[in-house]
Amino acid sequence: MAEKAAGSGAAGRAPAADQPGKIRNVVLVGHSGAGKTTLVESLLVAAGTINRPGRVEDGTTVCDYDEVEHRQQRSTGLSLAPVEWGGIKINLLDTPGYADFVGDLRAGLRAADAALFVVSAADGVDGTTQMIWEECAAVGMPRAVVITKLDSPRADFEETVATCQRVFGENVLPLYLPLHADDGTVGGLIGLLSQRVFDYSSGERVERDPDPEHLPLIETARNSLLEGIIAESEDETLMDRYLGGEPLDVKMLIEDLEKAVARGSFYPVLGASSLNGLGTHELLEVMANGFPSPLEHPLPQVTTPTGEPRGPLTCDPNGPLLAEIVKTTSDPYVGKISLVRVFSGTLRPDTVVHVSGHGLADRGHEDHDVDEKIGALSSPLGKHQRTVTQCIAGDLCAIAKLQRAETGDTLSDKDNPLLMEPWVMPDPLLPVAIKAHSKADEDKLSQALGRLVAEDPTLRLEINNDTRQLVLWCMGEAHVDVLLDRLRNRYGVEVDAVAYKVSLRETFANPAKGHGRHVKQSGGHGQYGVCDIEVEPLPTGSGFEFVDKIFGGAIPRQFIPSVEKGVRAQMEKGLVAGYPVVDIRVTLVDGKAHSVDSSDMAFQTAGALALKDAASKAQISILEPIAEVSVLVSDEYVGAVMGDLSGRRGRVLGSEPVGGANGRTLIRAEVPEIELSRYAIDLRSLSHGTGTFSRRYVRHEPMPPQLAAKVRETAQKES
Repeated sequence: MAEKAAGSGAAGRAPAADQPGKIRNVVLVGHSGAGKTTLVESLLVAAGTINRPGRVEDGTTVCDYDEVEHRQQRSTGLSLAPVEWGGIKINLLDTPGYADFVGDLRAGLRAADAALFVVSAADGVDGTTQMIWEECAAVGMPRAVVITKLDSPRADFEETVATCQRVFGENVLPLYLPLHADDGTVGGLIGLLSQRVFDYSSGERVERDPDPEHLPLIETARNSLLEGIIAESEDETLMDRYLGGEPLDVKMLIEDLEKAVARGSFYPVLGASSLNGLGTHELLEVMANGFPSPLEHPLPQVTTPTGEPRGPLTCDPNGPLLAEIVKTTSDPYVGKISLVRVFSGTLRPDTVVHVSGHGLADRGHEDHDVDEKIGALSSPLGKHQRTVTQCIAGDLCAIAKLQRAETGDTLSDKDNPLLMEPWVMPDPLLPVAIKAHSKADEDKLSQALGRLVAEDPTLRLEINNDTRQLVLWCMGEAHVDVLLDRLRNRYGVEVDAVAYKVSLRETFANPAKGHGRHVKQSGGHGQYGVCDIEVEPLPTGSGFEFVDKIFGGAIPRQFIPSVEKGVRAQMEKGLVAGYPVVDIRVTLVDGKAHSVDSSDMAFQTAGALALKDAASKAQISILEPIAEVSVLVSDEYVGAVMGDLSGRRGRVLGSEPVGGANGRTLIRAEVPEIELSRYAIDLRSLSHGTGTFSRRYVRHEPMPPQLAAKVRETAQKES
């Protein structure tokens, strides 16, 4: 591996593959700042796809082409960069490393058949990278590790390998060791299998024999690698021959290694430096020869749009069409662009396909089954679209101007519609309330938000009827920044963030009587309605009851529903803080009417006044929503998380260990939702990125008096 003859890419044209066996789909994952985007630049140069590498700091890289990425100097979305190496097309999928953009990371994992974990030699492995490794392990995805930034003054290759082995497992073993010059810089690599030196110090890759002092330095690492390969070999005699001192054929070892990597049981470690392109040839060889083709990757489950199961499909260019939109972007000039992974069949221009989208209605994506015509197909290289004539099973391409299609949708033959099982997306748990900055912005806001929701399945749009707020549910502050930046710079919409309001409620804490009198005479037809009510609190969740106890016709029968309507209207408006009133029984006991001046509106008004009068004589409780929170966190942070939950007025219900190589604990607690508005950010900080949580509403319960008093004061100031 990585010691075979190198191939070369062709700049200016899109790499093409005529069969799935010649395709490799590789997603690059790792924490923010590990050097994924910079590594892609080096690989593109090594393959001959581009002439010189760009820089993240200058905004000149292929994959970070969005203006918001230039401003923030980090990746915020999934990007595709295909290269060709030794007759193999390698689709490099660069993903953002920051946790807020996990949606694009999950999309990259969905589109790929293998994962390349990028770890900085200066910074090591973070908690998020560890969790991604465990996700890949759960589905058996083949993996390799590349240790970047070997040229950093803080780089420590040996310690980083040891960390990876501790976190990822024993079968994480280096294929090469870095060679240091006298001044401490890394100028080359030495292959542990071939015992050959690959010298990059001159700016070119030169292969040579090792110096005599090199071989003793690699003996221990080479023996560990040989034992790891032999343990994974299908040749049961290999270990006996090795222990007996028999020389082993390096070519045979490489073949065993490639098989073990492809089936996801062995994880090679390589080193790379963007300064001189060190390690890029070796890495391209590992991806081309060690990683599996789409033929070896099982397809997701498939049903019809109505839910009927379909037999398993295979990665066959001549099979029924099955493709999925893994990313959607909107360009003000080009329009909507859909990045598609084809799992079966072949996509061709000017054909009509069926578009199915289901399962994300709660995030603003309506279920839909529509037919759309495919326009031109292209192979993206960052922002550049290079026209292609078809896209076969196993490959990725871009489609322009699909009107209804959104991220996560399935494309299939119009006469044989299919629906793929959706990939798991985390719930957005950071609420941000916004409003249009001006009337002109208000007119454009709805369309702009619709486009953002279509692009990003981790974004949820909510129009809260209780608080009358427009709320964006996001993954974190960085996600918020990107969304607002795109609204402003891509769609020309200015919005203001406002304080997020939780849906509170009001109720009576004790029984009370109320009198409502609405009598007006101003010449001509007047208004006359009088009613007396009794109000009682009901148990939580009981709702509203209206009881009619009018006898003797004190209020004509036709006006009794009017009193109830007026009471309900006042309940919606609130009594002391402007929040809806719940869980009460209102009994109409008496009243008066006028033969001429009584009317429906008069008794509606009287009913509302009676409820307000009763509230003035009773104690009104402010109810806040309580959520059951499930927090999954590493064992070392359990105490800190429990203490933090208690500080949020939470009641810890219990905890239980969760199985796995790395100890985790699931903590369950009930916490007021008003205390959770920033919990997505705080938990990430508290757990060093290793904690996740989910929440569900359970009930409303009375707010502590001191907090309720502040709510009333705020409401009075705003009224």
